Amino acid sequence: MLRKVTLAAVIFALAAAGCAQQPTASIPSPAADTPSVPDIAPTPLPSEPTPMTEPIRLQSDKPRETPPSTAYDNLPVLSSGNTAFALDLYQQLRSQDGNLFYSPFSISQALAMTYAGAKAETASQMAAAMHFDLPQADLHPAFNALSAELDSRAGKGDQTGFKLNIANALWGQQGFAFLPDFLDTLALNYGAGMQAVDYNQPDAARQTINDWVAAQTEDKIKDLIPEGALNPLTRLVLTNAIYFNAAWLLPFEKEATQNDSFDLLDGSEVQVPMMRQTESFGYLKAENFEAIELFYEGRELSMVILLPDEDQFAAFEDSLDSAQLQSILDQLTEQRLDLSMPKFKVDSSFGLADTLAAMGMPDAFDGVKADFSGMTGQPDLFITNVVHKAYVNVNEEGTEAAAATGVVMGLKSMPVGEPIVVKVDRPFLFLIRDSQTGAVLFLGRVVQP
Repeated sequence: MLRKVTLAAVIFALAAAGCAQQPTASIPSPAADTPSVPDIAPTPLPSEPTPMTEPIRLQSDKPRETPPSTAYDNLPVLSSGNTAFALDLYQQLRSQDGNLFYSPFSISQALAMTYAGAKAETASQMAAAMHFDLPQADLHPAFNALSAELDSRAGKGDQTGFKLNIANALWGQQGFAFLPDFLDTLALNYGAGMQAVDYNQPDAARQTINDWVAAQTEDKIKDLIPEGALNPLTRLVLTNAIYFNAAWLLPFEKEATQNDSFDLLDGSEVQVPMMRQTESFGYLKAENFEAIELFYEGRELSMVILLPDEDQFAAFEDSLDSAQLQSILDQLTEQRLDLSMPKFKVDSSFGLADTLAAMGMPDAFDGVKADFSGMTGQPDLFITNVVHKAYVNVNEEGTEAAAATGVVMGLKSMPVGEPIVVKVDRPFLFLIRDSQTGAVLFLGRVVQP
């Protein structure tokens, strides 16, 4: 049977816009078993931060909140915005060579935590670029509700065959304080607690954060923060990590896998391990592409493969937006397919600061214009670094018992007839989505398995 393993992590680092550190009570030093995290390097500005006049708190004492029913009502708006952002970001990243893989959900959630402290034009730009179409008071509870929905998926499956872990954390500079409302918003809606680190020791701080990310992703995402990314002006790092591992509802038999040809964009071909099975899947044949949907056990999450016709890959990428994607998903119907698709593995790493600025939120990265006064009471922070890493592996491992049950039920309900032959033997796009909420958790492309 086939297991899909996907992981992603994102880091946002904010640095002080001035060289002087504001006088505040100290964040407690980390416990002995909590490593310290380094600082991200901003360009220092000559201005001195003004004294903080609002109340400050070093840590929130509030537990994560059970989302109210109104938050669930806002999930369609949140997921629609998430999909629009996912495809906007794809259009920015697609110029890169080779395979591509990222988690728009992970990036969006980390940015939402940052957005909680944004004010004025900085907040307006972030809302537009990220398609945050709900007001702040509704947006963060909606993210909490979406996370609760996704968490519930793992609880319904066989724990050896399905894992979905989403984790958030804040890493604040010792001696630097943050406003209670900001800390409470993140604690209540994202379960993100503040960990104290010393960015005056960048290497130790970097190791601490990287160790946390590795632990949350079962050691699949390592060294998220590169050397030199943190420095003594760093004040806050926000991290989000997501780990997903699931077996197909209808598994592939290892014995059926054989080497076959895969056409590359330059017209050449390579031999790759090609999996094959005849089963019922969601399917759409359109004018210049095919779409195939494969469910994971539980039928709540699925992978959708978008397979452009030969010589149509670039044109399909050009045209793909959230409206077209939704139209494709709406038209999928269950068909009996003779499906062949390659095993593949993709590792991607991005620095997203310039990309996000180009998407319409430049002020957040500007040491003069950025306004994150919702974090500290004054506009003395700006984003200096955004790092995202993602990993996906599709291979022939899985949870045998759970997947076998799915196969038997599928076979009993499927009509017998000549299957449609579908060969994923050329470059394709793929996404992993939650079929109940519509949230796109991962998006990528494979041009060479």
